[in-house]
Amino acid sequence: MKVLIYNSGGGLGDSIQLFDIVNSITKKFGDKNVYYLSAHENHFENKLKNYNIKLQNLNTNIKYFGFRLWHYFSAKNILKENLISKFDLIIDLQSKIRNTLILRQISHNNFYSPTMNFRFCNIQMDYKKSIYDHKILIKNLEKLLKLEIPFEKYDINRINKSYFDEAEKLLPNSNYIGFSITQGNEYRKKSWPLENFINLAKKVSQKNKIPVFFIEKNKSELIKEIKNNVENALIPELETELSGPPLITAMATRLERSVSIDNGLMHMIGLANKPMIVLFGPTNSKKFAPKIDNIKVLDSKEMYNTDNIAKITEDDVNNLI
Repeated sequence: MKVLIYNSGGGLGDSIQLFDIVNSITKKFGDKNVYYLSAHENHFENKLKNYNIKLQNLNTNIKYFGFRLWHYFSAKNILKENLISKFDLIIDLQSKIRNTLILRQISHNNFYSPTMNFRFCNIQMDYKKSIYDHKILIKNLEKLLKLEIPFEKYDINRINKSYFDEAEKLLPNSNYIGFSITQGNEYRKKSWPLENFINLAKKVSQKNKIPVFFIEKNKSELIKEIKNNVENALIPELETELSGPPLITAMATRLERSVSIDNGLMHMIGLANKPMIVLFGPTNSKKFAPKIDNIKVLDSKEMYNTDNIAKITEDDVNNLI
């Protein structure tokens, strides 16, 4: 059974959020039979490859597939280029009508999409809305296909042991509080004020905790600002030649707790399933917050009726640490 999974999101976090879905589907149908089509870069093949999630890439040579009307006429040729006659199942993980109409041009037996309240699914059933719950999505697929698909959470032990060994060297103790403070793109104001993070780190230090900042080496001015204001702050990525998302996840297993804004690192840290506090402003916390056991979500829209994340106070966060 050949399966195609389509994702229109472009960020690392968008792809990490699919780990459990992809893991469940590949375990059921085999990684050689599950193909991935992204409207953007396929992170499973590059930046996230060391998480060892195996599936096939569907090559299109079309940038932003699904976002241009002319893709409607090109979609039928994709299977010829990949030497595939037809997919047994296409799973559409987004809900834009244009993208769904284009995706449906790829030859298939079964089609699943939440678009327009599941109207484009080839078999109409009483599907439950599953935008924020991947377990429900898997249940919907079971209804469509009339077969059992066990929900299989991603296991971080698939990450190479070298990352965990390095994490233990960098963070050998157990009293660390992690901070993820930088956003990947700037089109929406998701960052909490740096001054707030610095003051919070100082308060954490007074509780005999060690603040750990996850910051890329090239953020020299930001690193300087933190080091000048938080004496015992650790920035572990400065102390290692190893790098990449799996190292962030491995280091997260060494944390007592973490505080993060809505960014890709939030999802890398969330994979460790350790206690988290996540701060949201303009983005949707119900959709994007990691689905883990011990998480506290501070959403300025719910707390202060504004998408201005700066309205969340230091005390709001400190009271949860």
